[in-house]
Amino acid sequence: MTIILDAMGGDNAPRSVVAGAVSAVRELPDVDVVLVGRESDIAACLTDCGAENEPRIRIRHAPDVITMEDDPATACRVKKDASMTVALTMLKNGEGDAVVSAGSTGALLTGATLIVKRIRGIRRAAMGPVLPNGGKGVLLMDSGANVECTPEYLLQFAFMGSFYAEHMLGIERPRVALLNVGAEDTKGGELQKAAFALLREASDAGRICFIGNAEGSDLFTGKMDVLVADGFAGNVMLKTVEGAAKFMFSLLKGVFYASTKNKLAALVIKNDLAGMKAMLDPSEIGGTPMLGITKPVVKAHGSSDDRAIYGAIRQAVACVHADVAGAIERNIEYMKLNGKGE
Repeated sequence: MTIILDAMGGDNAPRSVVAGAVSAVRELPDVDVVLVGRESDIAACLTDCGAENEPRIRIRHAPDVITMEDDPATACRVKKDASMTVALTMLKNGEGDAVVSAGSTGALLTGATLIVKRIRGIRRAAMGPVLPNGGKGVLLMDSGANVECTPEYLLQFAFMGSFYAEHMLGIERPRVALLNVGAEDTKGGELQKAAFALLREASDAGRICFIGNAEGSDLFTGKMDVLVADGFAGNVMLKTVEGAAKFMFSLLKGVFYASTKNKLAALVIKNDLAGMKAMLDPSEIGGTPMLGITKPVVKAHGSSDDRAIYGAIRQAVACVHADVAGAIERNIEYMKLNGKGE
C-alpha cells in the first residue's frame, strides 16, 4: 500500500511530515510512502532522520506550496505545481492509495472535490472527526466543511457517518443523532425539522439507526455513535470541545503545581493522567477523513507533529482497508432525494 503525503502542508512542514513518514515505514511493514514537495528540503529532513536511503520512501518533486493566505476555492487550480495539488493528482491517477495533508483545510477539500472527485450522487463531501466519549468515540458529521446545508446534505452525512463508524470504528448498527437545541422531536428550525423527517424515514426503512435529536451536552454520554450537524454548528462544537479540554488541563496543571503535597499527589496518579490526556489528544487519532470523496483523503491537524502525522498515516491505511467509499457507493440510491446523481 502506498500513502501519498503532502510534505509541505502544516505548521511544522516538512520536518514533522518527513519524521512521521519515517516512523510509519518503520512501524508499518506493508506501507510505502511518497513525500510530495520541494525535493531538497525533503531530502535534508530524511538525512536528519537517518533515513536518506530508506527504500520504502520516495520523493516526488513539487516546487510550489499552497499557503493559508491562498484562496482555498482556487488554490489547487492556480497552483498546479503545489505539493497538495500534485499529491491529489497522483491519487486520482492511481499512483497511491490515499492522501494525507496537514495543509489548508479549505484548499484540500476543494482540491479533493475537483481533482479526486466526489462519489457520484453525494452532494457535498464532509469532514468527520472522532471525538472521545470514553468508548469508541463519536463521529461528528459535519465539522466545518459545509456551513450552509440542506436536509439532503444532513441525510447523506448520517449515512456516510454510519458507514464510517461501522467499518472504521467497528460499531455494529451505529446510533445516529441529530444535533439540535432540544431532544424533543419538534425542536429546531426548518433545516433540523426537515432533516429529522428524512432521518426518521431512513431509520424506519432499516437503512440507519436514528435515535432522534441530541443536545450538545449529550456528546459525552455514550448514547450515540454519530452526531449529524450542519458545518457551522458542528465546527462551533468541535472548537468548543478542543478549547474546553485545553482549559481543563491548564486548570489541573495549576492545581498539581500549587503545593508540594499536590505535586506528590500528581506523581501518584501520573499514569492515569497521561492516559486521560492521550484520550483527548488529537495526535492519537491523527486526522479527519473527508467522507464522500472517491478515494481516501485524510486531513491532519495544521499543527501536527511527527506523532500526529504517523497517526494520520495509520488512519489513512485503515480507511483503505475499510473501503468506506465503496460502502457509500453501494448505498447511494438510498441517500438521494430526487434519484439523480451529480
